[in-house]
Amino acid sequence: MTARRRKRVPQRTCVGCRRTAPQQALVRLVRTAERMVLVDQEERTPGRGAYLCPKTACWERALQGRRLANALRTTLSNADQERLWRIGANFPAPETG
Repeated sequence: MTARRRKRVPQRTCVGCRRTAPQQALVRLVRTAERMVLVDQEERTPGRGAYLCPKTACWERALQGRRLANALRTTLSNADQERLWRIGANFPAPETG
């Protein structure tokens, strides 16, 4: 009788809250060779990547400080920050009480 191996689920850490979660549950951001920061929907774009939970609070924490810029090893332009703020605002806010 052979035991079946469980498939390993890749884990990633959210830049905002520092929690680990399955890679598929997080949003990948990537810094391209042209120094642009994009949301990588297919998770295949080449470049330096960072992950965020799909929660407004995580995006706020990552963008308020330099967490996201440090993770991507770049300086975020004002245009990149504004665009990422708008994307992060579309995610659900944390539930209270």
